[in-house]
Amino acid sequence: MANMAFVFFRQEFRPFKLPSWAIAIEILLGALELGLVYFPFFACLSTPFRLPGSVMGILYSVFWIAITVWDVVTCPNVWVKDFAKRERIIFQWPSILSLIFLLGQYLHLLLIDIRIRLNLAEKESDTLVVTHQVQHVKRLLGRGSEQSKPFSWFQRWVYEWDPFFKFPTRIIGTVIISVIGLYRLTSEDLFWSYTIFDFLSNLYDEAWYVEFMEVVKVSWFAATILTCLTSCGYILHILACYRKHLRRFRTGQKSFLPLKLQNPKAAFCLASIAQYSGCQIAFTLWGYVIVHVVLFLFAVTFAYALVIPIKNGMGLSLLQTWGTGILNIGLIVALKAAQVVFVQIFFLQDKISPTDKQKPLSLNNRKAFSFFSYFFFLYNVGVGLTACILRLLLNMVIGTALVSRIDRSIMQKGYERLDLGHMTWVGMIFADHYHNNPVMLCFCQLLWSNTVKDQRKPAYSLLHNTTSGSFVKVRAWKRWMLSYTLLRNPQLILLRKHHLSSSSKQSETAVQAWVMVSQMQGRITQGSQ
Repeated sequence: MANMAFVFFRQEFRPFKLPSWAIAIEILLGALELGLVYFPFFACLSTPFRLPGSVMGILYSVFWIAITVWDVVTCPNVWVKDFAKRERIIFQWPSILSLIFLLGQYLHLLLIDIRIRLNLAEKESDTLVVTHQVQHVKRLLGRGSEQSKPFSWFQRWVYEWDPFFKFPTRIIGTVIISVIGLYRLTSEDLFWSYTIFDFLSNLYDEAWYVEFMEVVKVSWFAATILTCLTSCGYILHILACYRKHLRRFRTGQKSFLPLKLQNPKAAFCLASIAQYSGCQIAFTLWGYVIVHVVLFLFAVTFAYALVIPIKNGMGLSLLQTWGTGILNIGLIVALKAAQVVFVQIFFLQDKISPTDKQKPLSLNNRKAFSFFSYFFFLYNVGVGLTACILRLLLNMVIGTALVSRIDRSIMQKGYERLDLGHMTWVGMIFADHYHNNPVMLCFCQLLWSNTVKDQRKPAYSLLHNTTSGSFVKVRAWKRWMLSYTLLRNPQLILLRKHHLSSSSKQSETAVQAWVMVSQMQGRITQGSQ
């Protein structure tokens, strides 16, 4: 669906042309149409009727493969002349590969159904848990098998391997669609860039213009490569953050979240499940665009501030200019650090114990410290002006670099609720934790299995040898077991439904019940003596 979604959002395909004020409704109707077109793929995969579902899925996949290949071969795009013959295959091969994968999956489902019908394989039973979740619970109980093979260098230093954790289909699908979208966006970026730069390079022949276009071209493509690599790293890092946050939730740790986000509303969490995939993909693509532009501007500035002067033989004067500024900044930082060292030596009391790592927060030489604060007052004002600008620049750089990462908020502490992307991430993590916790699922599986077994037997069959009989016998047996239970536990009489609803005989029944309780306790005491 990714390529068709790109075509739709680029407005190359508009099924409904509405006024400009109704663009949101137009996007909604178009999204519903695209969802309806691709819905048979999902329906054929998830239907319990495996044979007709797999056959219809095979036919639908073959139909789409034929249409897509025909479109690639016979309909080249004309908006990029040099790449007209290759543009379609470059953009459409992820779709063709996905369709071939779906075709193989439907064939696999068809073979499984045929084997089951020929009694060559057993039908899979419906369970609430899967194997890796059961193994995880066994490991928690100390009964799981240890990792037999040693970790490779990749597992030790890059990604810590956990054989009992698997990512849900939603997360894997989101990552794959993000990669496909990033591939499509980067490809179009490169195609348009080559065309525009070739056009602009032929406008003028002056030396300064040729040099300017060369700087812009190199900076743009360098920013493209670096942004693409950074975005791919962020996409993979999302997987690691998802597993890390779920692990913390399973151990009861929520302190890494802001205090206001540690108890979100249930409706918001379930809505985040539906919103997460689209939100993550959109933030990834917008992050690519924003980071690309910022890196391009930084590269051009760096080239004209450092590279071009050195290339033109102005390296010495540049070194003097930049050296003076760097030296002043270094002195400011050094003097600020020297104040901390000075206070550490002269204005803190000695350690209480020789084993303490640092001195206590207890002031020594109070009058001398007052003089120290007074004479450094005006200087610290100047340092504060520089630190304010530096703080703003660092926030801009870090916020821009992390704009596509919704696993952490780029807002200041206390304003995290304004970060809608991060709020969606938090709600999704909470919903996944409450619905896919392995311990909870194993517990529910045990309850469900026992309930199914009990439903296949008459009541109190575990206490009675006979498992079959008429309705009258079963009802008589239930009444006998009820009488026996009430005689052994008289206090339960007060909790029966008709006693709770009636108030006339409630006091008399309570007295009788407590008398029976006291008699029963007396008999138990005599028996124990």
